[in-house]
Parts: sequence; C-alpha cells; structure tokens
Amino acid sequence: MPLTPPPLSRLPTFSEDGHVHVVVETPKGSPNKYAFSDAFGAFQFKMVLPEGTSFPYDFGMIPSTKGADGDPLDILLLLDAPAFPGCVLEARLVGVIEAEQHERDGTRERNDRLIGVAVKARTHAHIHTLDDLRPGMLDEVEAFFGHYNQLAGKDFKVLRRGDAEAALALVRDGADAFGQAEG
Repeated sequence: MPLTPPPLSRLPTFSEDGHVHVVVETPKGSPNKYAFSDAFGAFQFKMVLPEGTSFPYDFGMIPSTKGADGDPLDILLLLDAPAFPGCVLEARLVGVIEAEQHERDGTRERNDRLIGVAVKARTHAHIHTLDDLRPGMLDEVEAFFGHYNQLAGKDFKVLRRGDAEAALALVRDGADAFGQAEG
C-alpha cells in the first residue's frame, strides 16, 4: 500500500542537516499573495497588492510550526531567482524581524518574520547574519510589511531585530506549539 505524503504544512520542520524546511507560498516579484490552505490541501489566492507593489523576496512558511497568530511561522527567503508556490527547500536562518500586528478588531498579536537564505543559493551564499545584508535592506523589508498590513487594515509594528539564534529559538518554540496542538 503506497504511503500518502503529509500536507505541505506538516512536513518536518528541520532537515537532516539541521536547516529549516521552507514551503514557498508567494514568489519574489509577485503582486498576488498566496497561502497554503490545510482545508483545501492547496494554495489559496489571498489578495492582489496595489499597482506597482510586489513581494520583495520569496515568502513562505516553516512547516510543522505554529506562531502566536495560530499559523505556521512566516519566513522571508533570499534566493537567486523566484521559486514557485509549493516549492520545498532548505534554508539557514540568519535572523528575525520580531513584530506585532494590531488587528482590525483591536487585538494585538505577534507576527514575526524570519529571514533565511536558501542553502543552495549562490548570490546570497555569503549571508550568514543580518549584518551581511546590504545596507538598508531590512528597513525596506520592514516598510514593505508595514505598507502591506496597512492595506489590510492592520498596523505592523517592529519590536526588534534578532539574530540567527533568536530566529532558531522562535522556530523551536513554534515546533513545540505545533506538537502540542496536534496532541
């Protein structure tokens, strides 16, 4: 009897080499936002960004994790060329933008953005810490997420930037939270 593979959201969090698995949801340059839907077992169209706006880098999730917002942890992925929705790859964590969102209903929730580099990337192979990023890049990424959330009626507030160790701690906590929720 053939084995049925798990849904993308339930793949292992870590690879055998200790890198994180990433499932790309929205490719770099896309004006459309996509997200994997467990209910459908497919990628679901979420919204169109305003004219002239697109995702600055590949954006996806780390499977078998659960963030404070109840969704898999988000990751911004540096890769040489855009991937495609559903592409699974390994990444090394380089840092995190710890952030809080103020929702339309007035509640606040954490919604961090991990930052990773595809293990097999060439252009970004030299990046191992946030300090290795070009000057201004994190400011631009934070401004993108601020604007993106503003259009959705939310306020995105950066709390701080964290290093690779802080990012790894968030992933481990997210994997623990996922395991507890799954029972």
